[in-house]
Amino acid sequence: MFDSEFTIDTNSKATLVSMTCPKMENYATPELTKKSLDEMVELLRTLGVATTETFVQNKKTVDPATIIGVGKLEEIAISAKEHGSELLVLDFELTAGQIKNIREVTKMAVVDRCHVILEIFAKHARTKEAKIQIEIARLEYILPRLTGFWSHLSRQKGGIGVMSGEGEKQIELDRRIIKDRIKFFKQELEDVIVSREQQRKKRQNKAITAALIGYTNTGKSSIMNRLCHVNILEEDKLFATLDATYRTLNPDTKPPMILIDTVGFISNLPNTLIDGFKTTLESAIEADLLLIVCDISSPNYQDQLEVTKRVMKELGVDKKDQLIIFNKKDKLDNWQTSKIISRVYPNSFVVSSYDEEDMNKLQEHIINFFLSKQSHYDIFIPYELGNLHSVVITNTNIINRENHEKGIFYRLSAPDFIFNNLGLSNYILAPNDPIRQEKKVD
Repeated sequence: MFDSEFTIDTNSKATLVSMTCPKMENYATPELTKKSLDEMVELLRTLGVATTETFVQNKKTVDPATIIGVGKLEEIAISAKEHGSELLVLDFELTAGQIKNIREVTKMAVVDRCHVILEIFAKHARTKEAKIQIEIARLEYILPRLTGFWSHLSRQKGGIGVMSGEGEKQIELDRRIIKDRIKFFKQELEDVIVSREQQRKKRQNKAITAALIGYTNTGKSSIMNRLCHVNILEEDKLFATLDATYRTLNPDTKPPMILIDTVGFISNLPNTLIDGFKTTLESAIEADLLLIVCDISSPNYQDQLEVTKRVMKELGVDKKDQLIIFNKKDKLDNWQTSKIISRVYPNSFVVSSYDEEDMNKLQEHIINFFLSKQSHYDIFIPYELGNLHSVVITNTNIINRENHEKGIFYRLSAPDFIFNNLGLSNYILAPNDPIRQEKKVD
């Protein structure tokens, strides 16, 4: 929907700007600032934008008009232009007034952290729900910033109802059109969510699920590909996967075991994106097991784990069964790190998604976890009830089967919610049933 200057030119070179200030929670120390900047470099790389220089301003307070001050901005603009940069990227969220002021001082195109992430989301969304949610986020992002973006929007034909001429009337017209579009997309999103909820309920009655969650670019898609023997997109980029993806983990178990790959987390997520981001993670709510994936080769893997756990708590899924998977052990410089991690997190897995043995052990563990959660039933079905024999074979895991004079004894396992819907309850053997005694069933 947005063209020209709102869409970041991926052929342009960017100068990256941040600051360290005790008044800014996520940039209060040099370490926090560097961590966020490192992420921003990766975000720009994912977008295809090259970074030429990085500037960090140390300030005790925030300049409300330009964040880092006019003098520093003028200095940065001179250097940026000398190095061929056309784009100034500030590693935090900016207001409309700040965007306008910084542009006026630097005479450069200006984008913030939120804008960059929105661009990546827009490029990587595949499902209808994700596309709608991102379009809502983009509209909500630009709405309060019209005064900052309006000068270039007014030069476009089409767009979001932008016409020729400038002034408050045009901005008000644009604002009204954007609000109408947000309302339209929100209604469309509600319809999609209702449809997805119906599909979720169907899956709940027919399958059990595990969800891969965790920081972006930790290798969740790679793990899914190896465990499910599929070929989901896997790239060494942030937000390479945005939509929830469902694949069968093991088709041989009853019911089927489904693995879900979800969008990755990131720190310093702009407020504008939080609701949309959480919507893409709602697939984790339906999961019976959460597989938390961390990049063990990252120096910030503990911070990444904390971000993941915080988001899980916000989603209300922190009490679900969990398994931590420390991935990318093949990238470790010190092989002892994996042993230390195993001692600190005794119930975790330290793996490389490219190690077949690691993936086989992980898959076996997940399958056995689900099987251990199933209940065991001893049932006896007369021969003449052929349809019920078919139900048992199709929907349960048969542990033992023995023919009897009048029917077949089964010892089987199945989740309670599956077994209770199969119509087999009347055929469960009592503890003192003669058939149990005859077969010496424990």
